[in-house]
Amino acid sequence: MLAIGAAIVFVLALLLDLADVSSDALDYQTLVTLGLLLLALHLAGVGTSTNWRPRRYSRRRR
Repeated sequence: MLAIGAAIVFVLALLLDLADVSSDALDYQTLVTLGLLLLALHLAGVGTSTNWRPRRYSRRRR
């Protein structure tokens, strides 16, 4: 999910850069930094689902 979020942020940054939109709070560099942060978190494994319950192995009768 974080990789999808990073892709969306990068698309928004590209659109803002192409449209030459400038704002004090939200600019191209801020969005690129946010996208890189989300991508780094994704590569670090944050947000991955892990099953902490023990697995029960059942033996079949033959």
